[in-house]
This record gives sequence, C-alpha cells and structure tokens, in this order.
Amino acid sequence: MANEKIRIVSLGGADEDGKNCIVVEINDDIFVVGCGIKHPDKTMPGIDYIIPNFDYLKANKDRVKAYFLLHGHDDDMAALAYLYEDVPAPIYGSKVTLTLFKMFTKHARKDKIAYKFIEVLPTSDFKVANRLISYFHTSHNVADSSGIAISTEYGNIVITSDFVVENNATPAYLHDTNAIARIADRGTLVLLTESIYATRAGYTAPMYRISPHIEEQLKDAKGRTFIAMFASNFYNIDEVIMIALHNRKTIIPYDDETADILRTMEEASAAPISKNLILPLTEINRVREQDLIVLMLAHDAKAYSKIALLASGQIEDYRLKLRPTDTFIVACPYNNNTEVESVDAIDELYRSGCNVYAVSKKNFYRMHACVEDIKTMISVLKPKYYLPVKGMFMNLLCNAQIAAQMGVKLNHTNIFLVDNGVSLLIDEKGARMFDEKIPHGDIMIDGIGVGDVSPAVVQDREKLAQGVIIIAAMISKSKQKLVAGPDVQVRGLVYLKDSEILVRDVTRIFNSCLEDHLSSPYYDIRKLKDEVYDKVLRMVRRQSGKEPMVLPLLTEVE
Repeated sequence: MANEKIRIVSLGGADEDGKNCIVVEINDDIFVVGCGIKHPDKTMPGIDYIIPNFDYLKANKDRVKAYFLLHGHDDDMAALAYLYEDVPAPIYGSKVTLTLFKMFTKHARKDKIAYKFIEVLPTSDFKVANRLISYFHTSHNVADSSGIAISTEYGNIVITSDFVVENNATPAYLHDTNAIARIADRGTLVLLTESIYATRAGYTAPMYRISPHIEEQLKDAKGRTFIAMFASNFYNIDEVIMIALHNRKTIIPYDDETADILRTMEEASAAPISKNLILPLTEINRVREQDLIVLMLAHDAKAYSKIALLASGQIEDYRLKLRPTDTFIVACPYNNNTEVESVDAIDELYRSGCNVYAVSKKNFYRMHACVEDIKTMISVLKPKYYLPVKGMFMNLLCNAQIAAQMGVKLNHTNIFLVDNGVSLLIDEKGARMFDEKIPHGDIMIDGIGVGDVSPAVVQDREKLAQGVIIIAAMISKSKQKLVAGPDVQVRGLVYLKDSEILVRDVTRIFNSCLEDHLSSPYYDIRKLKDEVYDKVLRMVRRQSGKEPMVLPLLTEVE
C-alpha cells in the first residue's frame, strides 16, 4: 500500500519573474529543482542580484539529496553558488547547463567552492537516493535544456521548466516528444508548468526565431552590421552564427564579455563555430565592411548600456565608432523593467546617424510556452493534479484557467495556485494546500555581500537619488546655546543657484526647533535631531513632492 508523504513548495518564482526554486520532499528526502536569481529593478539601486531565502534548506541540509539544474539561465541556477557551501549535495545537469553555471561562479567569485557536478544527457534516466529520475529534452533558448520527472509510488512529479513545442529544432534544442510520452505511460501524479506566456494565444513557434527579422538586413548591408543581443539567448545567437556561415560573413566580438560567451558556447558544444568564422577585434580592419558582423552580447539591461555608450561616442576604440554606412540591429527587445533604458539607447543610435533596425517585442517572443504549448503538455501527460509555476499571479491564474477548460478532469478541486512558502501536500488521502510559514522572501546581493543589505538601506539609496540636505550645527551643552551654525548644504535636489529659498526655509525650521528645545531645562539632542528631520522632510515633500535624505549633524560641546 502506498504511504509516501510528498511536499512541494516554491522558495521563489511564484508571483514574480525569476528566482525560481522548487523544493520536492518525499518522506525524508529533499530534491531541489532549480535555484535561480532575480535581477533587481530600478527601485533597488546598488543591488546586483536577488536570491531566495534558503533558511529552510539550511535547517534541513542533511536531508538534501540533490540539486537538479534544468537549463543554463541565471534565473534557474545561479543562486546555487550562494547556497552550496552551506548545503552541499550533488548537482545534476547537462554539459551546457553545468558549463554556464561554472561561468557564473567565476563571475560571482564562488568558483573556489568544491562543487560535486554530475553531468547527464538532456534526455536520460538515473537514480538518486534509490529513486528514478528522468530528464527529458525540451526546446528553450539555451541549448540542452530539460524537464524532469521524479518517480513516486503514486506516479511522477513532472516539472517542465521553460519550454516550447518545437518540431523542427536542431538537436541541441529538441522538444523530445517520445521521452515525454514514455514518462506519461508511467502516470503523472502532478504536473508543474511554467506560466510566463500563459496569457498569449497560440503556439510560441515560430515567433522566437530571430532570422526572419534580421536576415534581409544582414544580406543587404552596404557597410558593417552591428547586432546587439541578450547573452542568455543561445538559440538566437546560434541563428546569427548560421546566417554568417551561409552568407560568408565574419563575426567580430564587440568586447571581452562577448568573446567569453562565444567561447563558452563552443566549449559546451552549443554552437557550430568553425575556423575563421569568428575573429578578434584586432582583425576588424582586415575584413571587408559588407562582410563584417560586430556581435554585442550582454545580460539584461546591460545590453542597453553598451548600446548607449557606443552610440553616444563614449567608446574610446576608434575602430568601433559608428559610421553612416553602418547598420545597427537591436535584437534584444525590452521587458517590463527595461523599457525606458531600451528607448533611450535606440534614440542615441538614431542620433549617431547609422541605419537602425529594432526588433519589436510584439513580433518576437522569448522561448516560453504560450497557451497551445501548455495545452499540449497537459494533454500528453494527463496529470492527476496540476500546479502552475513561474510567473506573476496573473500568469499563474491564466495557466490554471487553461487547464480547467481542457476537459481532462482538471478543475478547482485538483488545480492549485500557491504562493512562495505555501506547501502542496500529497499522500494516500489526496492533495491539499498547507500554509505552514516555510521561510521565503528576498535576499539581496550587493557586491560580495550576501543578505547584508536591508530594505532600509535600499530606501536610503532611493532617498539619496532624490538629493540630500545636510544641517550642521554646534551646541554648547553647559550654556544651552548655539555656538556655531547652522550651515545648510543642499545637493542633488535643486539647482545650486536656486537653493537660496530652500536653505532659508530649512534654517528657519531649525532655529524654531532649537529655540523650543533650549527653552527647556533638560533638553535631549536626539529628540531635537528627530524633530528637525521630521519637519524639514515634511516641508520639502510638501513643496517639491520629493523625499531627499535629510541629515541633521548636531554636535554638543561643553
């Protein structure tokens, strides 16, 4: 009789974009599927990455049997570099995935840790803790991506990770329908599918292919062609390489970062890079302009920073200076957090005088499952329970509605929407949600610091971005009188020449507060500072709508 007890809980990825981490517990064994970061938005100045709160895994580290990395994107694997020393366990993944993880550890200065890597094929069966684990190859925009099936007495726990249904992909980007069908034959207990594009009708294919958007521009270019792309989109980088091969063009990496990424793709066998296809920047003047592709790769919003610096002429290398005969293809459409940066960068490109072509996000999708892709996976696997993951709540809800409308015995009784930290429990009695307050949330990475940046520090950085007001004064404690100041300095709030009125108002508030406090036989300088801070901030907020940093620097002397 089956008596296994199963818990599935997300430490990240629910109601957010990134930080994906799913914990699967079967009896006393813990398996961690994915362990990713989230990139900060503009409300988090100075923050490099955000990782999940791993307190639960640290408290149960002796039960963690394995980490399963399903593809090589930072949002699915990179946070493991910050967890592994505290909770070591074998790391399973394809050659490409593990190569990219190693590349990130060098960037994060975590490459000296003694990781235990176990390389597996994108479609393969193996055992961990005497339990059958099945990887199945999926089509995503990084090579050798996989989904996973973890066997239980009740059927498989299947996690698709990121995928699209693709019938014509190259071997490195295969949607392995046969492997998925074999897993379906064993029965699916619960299916977890991504939700990022659950609001988009139809299939994603072929909307993620960049070739139809840029091939004519590359063929017809009269001068050099610059192409800016996201470093994580291996599939699209591979397309550019194939276009270059077929049209006998040469690729020049824009910078060291681009060269490193291309080298990593070659080492991981993720790109058909032949001799003389890619030359160093030192060879740029030896190639005919019309035969030249300058490839610029970067992660997320950094791509737009590179574009803007080049377009505005702030790159010192004269060989890369844009010319009127150059064509610049922006093949990295913005997401919801980077629209402003993208628009500014493209505007700078137009100012440079070169020919500009920007691929629209309306016509070009990332490789995530749309409605029909999700339906296909559900119809093949026929799960007993269904759990949407990865995406904002709107996306999770739409994913649940897709499943409920398919007529495959999925409804409100066996479809579950869970937040981070909320468990789905499954045993011989069935499945149910249980909120036991498993620790979760955001841990901010700032440089080499992990979790040492509190929300209060981030709020202070936001205030500093709106300006600072410094009020310096010296007070005699024995005489209870002002002996120096106040000296009021305003920076970053108003233009220096226009600060006279603001300085006068701040001085008036300070003098009023000081007079009230010094009239008392026993005054408290801390209360004086608090009152000055509060009244000055309210005055500035009322007059300008801004909320700068206010620093009352009051010193007591005898």
